[in-house]
Amino acid sequence: MARKAARSAVRFDLPEVDDFTRPYWDAAAEGRLLLRRCRAESCGAAHHYPREFCPYCWSEDVGWEPATGRATLYTWSVVHRNDLPPFGERVPYIAAVVDLAEGPRMMTEITDCPEPELRIGMPLVVHFRGAGEGGGEGIGGAEGNDGAEGAAVAVPVFRPA
Repeated sequence: MARKAARSAVRFDLPEVDDFTRPYWDAAAEGRLLLRRCRAESCGAAHHYPREFCPYCWSEDVGWEPATGRATLYTWSVVHRNDLPPFGERVPYIAAVVDLAEGPRMMTEITDCPEPELRIGMPLVVHFRGAGEGGGEGIGGAEGNDGAEGAAVAVPVFRPA
């Protein structure tokens, strides 16, 4: 029985926050979306998910920069079943890929929009599930997620602009 209780405490919607990604998650908790941009003179490409090197030219001269939070819908899928906690409580939900205004594509979730109203290319804007958000969808620290224990974490999701 103790094993079942320990397993139910694990949250699969929490990131593993480490020293490298901490600026990203700290900004998200403040309602800001950050990207990484290559500073190499011949490149300058923005990328997401955060990496310590540029995935285009392999330069290690990359830095954080604020994103506008604007995006367009590239594709989506409605998830009707997910057995990982706490996703099962959220079904159905819309898993999506969006094109950020700065160029990179990002996996995310679409909220506040019924699936029949979604259109490829529709304008979206970021908001954050978690720190400071009401409605019972908050994300807090949980045992079993290294680096996120005891900390409030906010995750970027998108809704129609």
